[in-house]
Amino acid sequence: MSATEIANATLQSHVADNPYPGRGLIIGKAANGSAWQQVYWIMGRSPNSRNRQFALEGSTLRTEPFDPSKVEDPSLIIYEAMLELPGTFLLSNGDQTRTLCDGLAAGKSMKDALASREREPDAPNYTPRITGMLDFTGAQPEIGLSILKANKIDPTFTDRHYYFPQAPANGIGYGLTTYMGDGNPLPTFDVDPLLLPIADTAEQTLELYWNKLDAENRISLAVKEVALDGSSSRVVLKNKYV
Repeated sequence: MSATEIANATLQSHVADNPYPGRGLIIGKAANGSAWQQVYWIMGRSPNSRNRQFALEGSTLRTEPFDPSKVEDPSLIIYEAMLELPGTFLLSNGDQTRTLCDGLAAGKSMKDALASREREPDAPNYTPRITGMLDFTGAQPEIGLSILKANKIDPTFTDRHYYFPQAPANGIGYGLTTYMGDGNPLPTFDVDPLLLPIADTAEQTLELYWNKLDAENRISLAVKEVALDGSSSRVVLKNKYV
């Protein structure tokens, strides 16, 4: 199978046919080669998790309550999901986006910046922290991916996985999700980064994934389009509750 065939098959099996892959992120290139794209979505099963939406302020994408009066615990659901530094574009499923941003600004590597963070403390799921970086500060654009997840033997410890894959072909992105599917407890994502498709434009990618995600559990989805040289970006988003 070609990379495109693998990506489309994975979109079907891991996203369209999967009621709950959880939160997900993708970094890749537009199918027409015109730009880079970053994709981030959130899903929810509980009322607290579903009481969220994306809000955009400048280049910063954040989560916020849809109904502030119904917030039960904001600690794991309210955070900056996409941040930028000059030539560097970050996204994650938690407040480690800020940890990474501040660490990079202080001259740390991605690994060193995230060294202080652990998997989420939501036993028994121990949701992994997934993080992505698109970095234009070197000779060539570089993708960095991280997943911090509970150790299989003793979940009080965190295993740290980092990936720095070769830049993908046009129309292909590297993706991480928090879970493999639905369950109780939720089964942690336990494979290498997935190959997933990227459309020509941010708007097309947004609609592609919105239509594939489970209609009951999907909450919000955003796509950031980044210029090939990292000089500019724009974000399109969609919220379930408007």
